[in-house]
Amino acid sequence: MKTTFLVAFLSVWVSSAAFAQDDLLKLAEASDSAKNEKVSATFKATRLINGHTVETNGAGTLLFLISHRFGTLNSGAYNFWGLDQSTIRLALEYGVTNRFTIGVGRSSLEKTFDGYLKYKALQQAVGGSPVTITAFASTALKTMDWPENEANYEFAHRLTYSYQLLVARKFTERLSLQLAPTMVHRNLVETGGGETNVYALGAGGRFKLTKRTSFNAEYFYLLPGDVADTYKNSLSMGFDIETGGHVFQLMFTNSQGMIEKFFIPKNVGGWNTGDIYFGFNISRVFNLGKEKREW
Repeated sequence: MKTTFLVAFLSVWVSSAAFAQDDLLKLAEASDSAKNEKVSATFKATRLINGHTVETNGAGTLLFLISHRFGTLNSGAYNFWGLDQSTIRLALEYGVTNRFTIGVGRSSLEKTFDGYLKYKALQQAVGGSPVTITAFASTALKTMDWPENEANYEFAHRLTYSYQLLVARKFTERLSLQLAPTMVHRNLVETGGGETNVYALGAGGRFKLTKRTSFNAEYFYLLPGDVADTYKNSLSMGFDIETGGHVFQLMFTNSQGMIEKFFIPKNVGGWNTGDIYFGFNISRVFNLGKEKREW
């Protein structure tokens, strides 16, 4: 009798211990899963204002971007404070994978075509990486006709290359900040235009105001050199408004150009002199595939 009771007791104890061990393993797995959970939506769009963010398009996602900058506010009533003038850029961006995006665009300024590659090398995660890091490289091609006295320039002189390392952290549901060390290489520099290689440090952030709106700001500081002595640092502020598949961005900026070639090494506008451009970005997303490819 005692033996039977002891066997039964041991059986119950072993079963309970096994269940307890399973529960502990599940809790440990859940804890590990929570620790490795990736932080998403650091920014609402692939652009902060003029510059890129760490965000890439999802695999199979096509984004159509319309960017528009009016004239300067100090152009006066005759030009309706800049609204009679405009510079535009149209672009397409495609997510090859969740981490890798390619894009092409065309700006009316200097009739410039541009293409870029963007790869998210590291994703912020709870208990993992404290930041998201994305590498960015672009090429810009000026297609505007050369002046007659400069017609002997070669095709290579039309090219400008830009390289960035975008580093961002989402501190809270409301606040995200980003740094963007940048180099712009110009194959041709106009007389008095400064160095061939221009270095800058970009900084920006997003503060979420409501579920669908946020305040954004970005600043690109030119490192000391001839370019910094001649041109102005780019400063931009604006708002993101999310409406379904669209992100509508309204901004004020002292930069007319909307790609790195223009707003980093060739920016002439100054906030203190009223050279402020009002503009907007509109992005529309189209899902062309459901497969979640990641590498």
